Amino acid sequence: MKILVVVDMQNDFIDGALGTPEAVGIVPHVVEKIRNWEGLVYATQDTHSAGYLETQEGRILPVPHCIEGTPGWQLADSVFAALQERQEVRRLRKPAFGSRDLGEELEKLNRTSPVEEIELVGLCTDICVISNALLLKAFLPEVPVAVDASRCAGVTPESHQNALNAMKMCQITIRNE
Repeated sequence: MKILVVVDMQNDFIDGALGTPEAVGIVPHVVEKIRNWEGLVYATQDTHSAGYLETQEGRILPVPHCIEGTPGWQLADSVFAALQERQEVRRLRKPAFGSRDLGEELEKLNRTSPVEEIELVGLCTDICVISNALLLKAFLPEVPVAVDASRCAGVTPESHQNALNAMKMCQITIRNE
């Protein structure tokens, strides 16, 4: 079984508080990947509370974003619609860069239905994508993990490339499909 992980395709990371032109540019490509994927799809959502600025992350990155229930927390409309078209979607809220719940769920799933491969797409390459890719390698060290670089964007193009290079060194396959 193949797993697609759609990481944090939320308005605040696309064209909101932390948006970038590169993030806007990948949206239609992520939608295409979701629609054409043959296998299970997981979608994560960065999820913070109104007290975000009092957290460690909020003190280091004092830009309120992905506050649960706000428009910026929502998945991009086209991504949400593509996910709604599928029967096999699991959405996970995550309070940190990486989702332990995702790792635990896929590890458990792999015991009963072997996972052939996990592929990640989404935002931001240099923060949440790399965190989840490395986390999945830790939970499932024998399952191939890949990142579709053409369907990811980083905080900057340079940090995007740095993250891809780091993941490659950690035996994560980097694709440009």
